[in-house]
Amino acid sequence: MQNPDDSIIFLGTAGARFVVTKQLLASGGAWLNFGGVELLLDPGPGCLVYSTKKKLDATRLKAIILSHKHIDHSGDINIMIEAMTEGGFKRRGVLFAPADAFSDGAVVFPYALDYPQKVEILKEGGRYVVGDVSFHTPVRHRHPVETYGFVFHTPRHTVAWITDTKYFDGLADYYHGELLVINVVMLEPKEGVDHLTIPEAKKIVQEARPKAAVLTHFGMGIWRSKPWEIAQRLTEETGIKVIAARDGMKFELSQL
Repeated sequence: MQNPDDSIIFLGTAGARFVVTKQLLASGGAWLNFGGVELLLDPGPGCLVYSTKKKLDATRLKAIILSHKHIDHSGDINIMIEAMTEGGFKRRGVLFAPADAFSDGAVVFPYALDYPQKVEILKEGGRYVVGDVSFHTPVRHRHPVETYGFVFHTPRHTVAWITDTKYFDGLADYYHGELLVINVVMLEPKEGVDHLTIPEAKKIVQEARPKAAVLTHFGMGIWRSKPWEIAQRLTEETGIKVIAARDGMKFELSQL
């Protein structure tokens, strides 16, 4: 029987500095609920406010996961650690992040490291477990700071999430799942910008062949071009259902 709690709530779909700093789109990351195992991914600026407005209870979080330390992904990392642990008075949950999130240019405050029950360092090829959910970080991404994507395995589903990266050959081979989420910032490639584009996202979807794909983390060019229309076009071109995430959208994995 399908578990109704298998879902992803997109607390923001902003993916470029201008879109984030102007809050043209929200930038709160994503709240994953896999059969009652609740995980917070990339709590960017506004995560606390937006998740509270959505009546999401941070004390229920089993883990906070940070793909990389750029501010649009980590802006609310410390306050969400406090929210998860009730100001540090109740040690709970696990914090997962790359090593450079704690070293030079650290984004996690030293005092906050004492609040979770455990801190685990993400690395290439790493495998991690939270309750009956496991995930791995198959490959280090091509991005200015240490960055990883994720493949989540639940008792019922597999969800692959490609976070920020420059495209490279073989990228799709690392991310096979029933659902594929792709951070896609730009319409077309731009020299010196290590983010995915719409043509590259199309290629990844065609190679990975998920049951469905969700696009998120939009820059201004994509937003002005109406991402929902782009997603519809990609659906027609690939034969795979492609959805453009919206701020606050709840994707039920039962749709798969």
